[in-house]
Amino acid sequence: MPCRPTGWTLALGIALPVEAATALALPAVLAGAVDAALGRRSGPGALLLLALLLGAAAAAHATAAAAGPACSAEATAALRGRLVRHLLALGPGGRLRGGPPPGDLAARLLGSAGDAGGWLPAVLGAATALLTSVGAIVGLGVLSPWLALAFFAGVVPGVVLIRLFLRQAGPVFARYQEVQAALAARLSGALTGLRSIHAADAEQREAARVLAPLPELSAAGRALWAAQRRTAWQATLLIALVEVAVLTTAGFLLAGGALAPGALAAAAGWAALGAGLFEQVEALVGVAHARTGQARVDELLALAPAPCGTQALPGAGSGEVELRGVVVRDGDRVLLGPLDLTVPGGRTLALVGRSGSGKSLLAALPGRLRDADEGTVLIDGVPVGALAPSELQQAVGYAFARPELVGRTVRDALAGAGPAEAAAARTDGLLRRLPHGWDTPLDELRLSGGELQRLGLARLLARRTRVVVLDDATSGLDLATEYQVSQALDQATHGRTRLVVAHRAAVAARADLVAWLDAGRLRALAPHAVLLADPDYRATLADSALQAAAR
Repeated sequence: MPCRPTGWTLALGIALPVEAATALALPAVLAGAVDAALGRRSGPGALLLLALLLGAAAAAHATAAAAGPACSAEATAALRGRLVRHLLALGPGGRLRGGPPPGDLAARLLGSAGDAGGWLPAVLGAATALLTSVGAIVGLGVLSPWLALAFFAGVVPGVVLIRLFLRQAGPVFARYQEVQAALAARLSGALTGLRSIHAADAEQREAARVLAPLPELSAAGRALWAAQRRTAWQATLLIALVEVAVLTTAGFLLAGGALAPGALAAAAGWAALGAGLFEQVEALVGVAHARTGQARVDELLALAPAPCGTQALPGAGSGEVELRGVVVRDGDRVLLGPLDLTVPGGRTLALVGRSGSGKSLLAALPGRLRDADEGTVLIDGVPVGALAPSELQQAVGYAFARPELVGRTVRDALAGAGPAEAAAARTDGLLRRLPHGWDTPLDELRLSGGELQRLGLARLLARRTRVVVLDDATSGLDLATEYQVSQALDQATHGRTRLVVAHRAAVAARADLVAWLDAGRLRALAPHAVLLADPDYRATLADSALQAAAR
């Protein structure tokens, strides 16, 4: 993952080559200083050059040490921002269906993206070390071809050693991150159902389930450490053998008069730099981390958002909702459909059915909170997939059983709602009781389910949409408050098309039509008064009311 071209990136790109150049030049300058100290050269120039070179090397090293982490942080932040925007752009319409669970997504966003963000410093560091080693070998060859040959005796086993490490470490890194993600997914699921776990006295069993991947995680970590440890000691032994071979050869050349004393110091320095090629295990670990992290992030970035259209709705449309041959699947299992259904503009359709019958799934279709796998969903004759995103958002509004409040304050979360909408949703008294009223920060709110629902309804009423969808949006209200809110909603949304997930007979009775769903199929479409003659329908409403009360 390339780092963005910022000041830190440029600083790192300059500091690393300067550091490498000074490291390569140091043995030659040191040789000159040694010869000068032994009287083979005159003047202080060699010593002054050595001092300047050491200063430049220290400055370059300090700059690289500061720029590397900063560049990683910038790249990580940019990658996480890109990943979050991409995941949000996928929308809730099922593009992530069958993909990573929330815990895995969080692990990729926090862990894998962090590893991938270190790609540039890791690769630049490894590349600089490689070029430094190559330059050192060239320096040895300039001193004497015999020195380069002595060094090359260790190159072949060193390259084999590095390739073996990368081959072993890559799959281990991938497995380690996969198990980490599985652990995070299990923990996320456990935290979501924490109340049920405590109520069932299942803390120990759930803890065992969440921590079940730990042995596999430990095994992957130990395998990685074993590969790193094995490569480290082999590289250390190889470095010692190479340096001994080079220095032994240099000693023979010095004894024969083919090398000056300073050249012996230069040979020792370049041999150490060249041997650094074999001890880049830490740099290679960073590169392997980055490659594995980037691969896991790329899997998410490869998910394509659902195609969006550019059309607008007809200006005089009434908000008619039509489903033609709609089928929604989960793998090979049909969740909803085949379904043909028309809701005339301005009418109210109640969706009735037992749990799992497809009520919320059907309600999600007009706003593309879920896309149909087959068939077409239309609003005023225009397929919802052909509408521009902004047009669809202005056409369909939702209120949920557990709405999410987004923003910094309550005013932000209500997105344009004013006193009239707050009064209609019976939330004006709540807002007056808040410590800072409409400007109360969201993180200071402690709301019941009913209070949260009323805020969600106020937010919905602020939007003049053609279609209003109430998905269990009043289930947290007591009967008296629900009646008041329903009366206000009827008045505020009069003339608009409404889809209401109904659990109570009173809600179904106020609707123009009832869509009775059974196992994802439309069992009947008729007014509530007509359907009441069917004992199965009455039983369905009773079961739905009990299920809603249980929640």
